[in-house]
Amino acid sequence: RNTGTFTILPVQSMAEDEGITRRFTYEEVKEHNKEDSLWVVIHGKVYDVTKFKEEHPGGEEVLLEQAGQESTDAFEDVGHSTDARDLLKTYYIGDLDDPNAPTEDETEPKNDEDEEAESEKQESSGTGISFTFIAAAAVLAAAVLIGLYLS
Repeated sequence: RNTGTFTILPVQSMAEDEGITRRFTYEEVKEHNKEDSLWVVIHGKVYDVTKFKEEHPGGEEVLLEQAGQESTDAFEDVGHSTDARDLLKTYYIGDLDDPNAPTEDETEPKNDEDEEAESEKQESSGTGISFTFIAAAAVLAAAVLIGLYLS
C-alpha cells in the first residue's frame, strides 16, 4: 500500500560511488576551463560543475570566470548557503594533489600594468566624486548669490 511517504536518499558524487579518491595536478585542472568542461578547486577538492553552469543562481559567467583554477576565495566571499555547499558535494570528482598549485590564500600576481590601471581607476573614481561635489556646491552658491542680488 502506498502511504504517500517517501525517503530522500543523499546524492553521491561519481568519486564517492566508485569508492576511490582521484588525485589531479593543477595542470590537469587548468585544462578544464571551458563551457564544455568546467572544473573548479575549492578547499583542495576538485569539482566538475559543467552540468551545473546553466542552473547556477549567479549565472554561468561566474563559474566560467573561475573555471580551471583555485576558487576557494571566490566561493567563500559569496557566502554560499548550506544547501549550496551540499549541492557542491555532488560535483566532487577528486582532490588536488599538486604541491605547486596556488593555495586558497594566494592570488594571481599582478603585473605593473594591472597595478597602474587599478590605481588610475581608484584615483579617477575619487576625482569624479570630488568634481561632482564641487559642481553641486558651485551651483548652490550661484543660486544663493542670484537670490540675494534679486531681492
